[in-house]
Amino acid sequence: MFGRRPFLGAIGSLPFAPRFAAAAAGGRRDVIQELGVRTYINAAGTYTMLTASLMPPEVMAAMTAAARHYVNLGELQDAVGKRVAELLQCEAAMVTSGAAGALTVGTAACLTGKDQKKIQQLPDVTGMKSEVLIQKAHRYGYDHAVRACGVKMVEVETAEEFERAATEKTAMALFFNDADPRGQIKLEEFVRLCRKHSIPSFNDAAADVPPVENFWKYTKLGFDLVTFSGGKGICGPQSAGLLLGRKDLIEAARLNTSPYSDTISRGMKVNKEELVGMLVALELYVKRDHAAEAREWDRKVEVIVKAARKVPSVTSEVVVPPIANHTPHLHLKWDQKVVKITPPEVMKELRAGTPSIEACPATNRESLVFTVWMMQKGDEQVVARRVQEILKKAAA
Repeated sequence: MFGRRPFLGAIGSLPFAPRFAAAAAGGRRDVIQELGVRTYINAAGTYTMLTASLMPPEVMAAMTAAARHYVNLGELQDAVGKRVAELLQCEAAMVTSGAAGALTVGTAACLTGKDQKKIQQLPDVTGMKSEVLIQKAHRYGYDHAVRACGVKMVEVETAEEFERAATEKTAMALFFNDADPRGQIKLEEFVRLCRKHSIPSFNDAAADVPPVENFWKYTKLGFDLVTFSGGKGICGPQSAGLLLGRKDLIEAARLNTSPYSDTISRGMKVNKEELVGMLVALELYVKRDHAAEAREWDRKVEVIVKAARKVPSVTSEVVVPPIANHTPHLHLKWDQKVVKITPPEVMKELRAGTPSIEACPATNRESLVFTVWMMQKGDEQVVARRVQEILKKAAA
């Protein structure tokens, strides 16, 4: 038989030997670097395409520890859900496969309840309530996750239209939190109408922490279901999200997804690592000094502003969106006759440089836009220097 030394000696000539030897010696592989995939400084924000946020060491450690054990998934879901509900001051909670996954399982819960026959029947809604009310101004790409359950979206604009549209076919009413300023039916009125007609209300608040108080604001306001993304400001697993609300609906939502096989959301798995990671990320987020964090964001913005404004004609404005992604967004503008480059061209140069820097997709021909809340220590200095260099060169 081969002993350890002969075995390691035998593999030494293989192509993967350096990586294997590093792993055997306790070294850390950087698989992303091995694959040649670009990494970057995140001055953009928590966009899914850009892999959103980075998990704190405590979250990664908890996930690694969970990976060493077998557990009954249902028992772990029970325990995590109970703890999340306590933290966020709601009746019940579950970890989902992102906020979009929560939209699907939450909708399924409103359609089927705990009726096993109906659960297995979806997305065929024959014999069920099959309509979801939504304000026209609240239609958005993510309602595809709701439509996946086979429902018909019924658009309304006013409270009177809502009342007329509410029928025995109505299974749920969906509210997109970020669209509240655009819709005619505001939060409190929406909840009142749903309660009047005994319609479950669902608020998609995926990107709406900070502030931390939003975690319990909407369930206390009376929404039956609320979802938040786990991989944005909370800095949990990017594949995870939260569904909060009524106990009966959370129980029904769980029956409509993994680990149960014959369900609409069987493919939307959340394994033990994500469950534990999401819980630990949430514990950390709730305890965080949010005021100190906000001051740090302001400091980082000021670093970039001071550097950029050393270039002639550059002006700055800080905009904080009122609901979603409620953090400072720095807008830089300049006279493009003086600094002969456009914001999208600067964005392109930042991306192509070393290290690569991603600016906010909100960048347009008028403004170069950055957010700082996902930057790591010292990133703001790199961004400030690179922006100044690119603008100075264009002004020469």
